[in-house]
Amino acid sequence: MPDTLDTAPLRSVIREAKELAERYRNLTGKPLGITGEVGEFTVAELMNLRLTGARQPGYDAVASDGHRIQIKARCVLPKSRRSQHLGSIRLKHEWDTVMLILMDGDLEPLEIYEAKRPDIERELTRPGSKARNVRGSLGVSKFKSIALLVWSKPMQFDVLLSKLRPR
Repeated sequence: MPDTLDTAPLRSVIREAKELAERYRNLTGKPLGITGEVGEFTVAELMNLRLTGARQPGYDAVASDGHRIQIKARCVLPKSRRSQHLGSIRLKHEWDTVMLILMDGDLEPLEIYEAKRPDIERELTRPGSKARNVRGSLGVSKFKSIALLVWSKPMQFDVLLSKLRPR
C-alpha cells in the first residue's frame, strides 16, 4: 500500500484555502485553481478514504478494502457551460474506480459519483471521439450516466417540505 496522508491536519488549511478562493473569485471573477485539491480532500473526508502522497500515478486515494480511487472534481456554477469535461483518465495507470465530486461556487460538495474501471474503459475506447479516445476525457453528463451516485448533499428539511407540499 502506498504512503497515505491523514486528512485531519489538513482541515483548517482547506477551510482557509476555500475562503481565499472565494475572495479571489469575488475580486477577479476567475477561479483560483484549487478545485482538484479541495475535491480530493472532500471526497476522502466524506467517503472515509486515505489520500495518497503527491505524484502517485493513477489514483489519489485508497479505500479500507484496498481499492484504488482516482478523484476528479468539477465546480458547477449557475452560468457554467453545460458540456463540462473531466480531466484525463489514463488507462495505462493502475486504479479501480473513479469518483467525481461536483461542488458549488464556494467549493462545497453537492454530489459524488463513482464509476468502475470496466465501464470507463468501455466508454473511453468506444470509437468516434478524439477527446475520449486520445485524451481520455469524458463529459460530466456521460460520466454520470455510467456511474453510481454514492453521496449527495443532504437537503434542508424546510426545502424538502416546500418541494413536497402541493401549491
